[in-house]
Amino acid sequence: MSEILILFFGAVAAGLLGSLTGLGGGVVIIPLLTLGFGVPMHYAIGASLISVIGTSSGSAVAFVKEGFTNVRIGMFLEIATTTGAIIGALISGILNPNTIGIIFASILILTVILNLRKKPDHQEPLIKGSLEDKLQLYGTFPDKGVVKEYAARNTVSGFSMMVFAGIMSGLLGIGSGALKVLAMDNMMKLPFKVSTTTSNFMIGVTAVASSLIYFQRGEIIPVIVAPVLIGVVVGSFIGSKTLIVSQTKKLKVVFAIVVSILSIYMMYNGINHNFK
Repeated sequence: MSEILILFFGAVAAGLLGSLTGLGGGVVIIPLLTLGFGVPMHYAIGASLISVIGTSSGSAVAFVKEGFTNVRIGMFLEIATTTGAIIGALISGILNPNTIGIIFASILILTVILNLRKKPDHQEPLIKGSLEDKLQLYGTFPDKGVVKEYAARNTVSGFSMMVFAGIMSGLLGIGSGALKVLAMDNMMKLPFKVSTTTSNFMIGVTAVASSLIYFQRGEIIPVIVAPVLIGVVVGSFIGSKTLIVSQTKKLKVVFAIVVSILSIYMMYNGINHNFK
């Protein structure tokens, strides 16, 4: 019972940090379960995927109602992410846990770098007759009482990056939000608010696709998943309220320090074959 409570409060902390940074609790849940509780890597990934589904589903509804999320772009790019997620989940069944741990650590470092970069805020006009026009990859979003129009660019490049983001999500059990935002923000030139909210909308669907494979392999254990899911949802709720009064720059620094430490520790344990 005590271990379940510790796991619950650890998941609350993971959900809180993930909510404040906008990258989900998976980046903390995996190290917490594998290094803190000795949970086998594949079981930890399964639990993390379920927590990603819960947190994404809860917050995505609000963003859709507010008009920030572009559902059409999200559903189009989900073709890429869900395909990648299935591939990633299948690859996960082949790789040994230590290799997955090293890949996980590498993606954490990349996430820190992407999160610390200055985010551009694009607002591209629609080009008539373009691929984006034919696929209707454009829309509007509210900004300080003004409705602004935008359109996507470089759809093929963004779609390809989404496949990679999906593979990392299915392989590592994280939302890969940083990679999704990179695809939509830097490649497809979507406004920052649109790319982040649409990414959040997509994360849950991507996690569902890969979690089914983990479930089929018997790697989603209820006694692990239940406290993790509840804890992450509670932590995410607290984080959403705290975010209003928090300073973004300080949050980025805290996130960078915590995740850098976790990535180094994960890399060390992966190289020394300490994962189950």
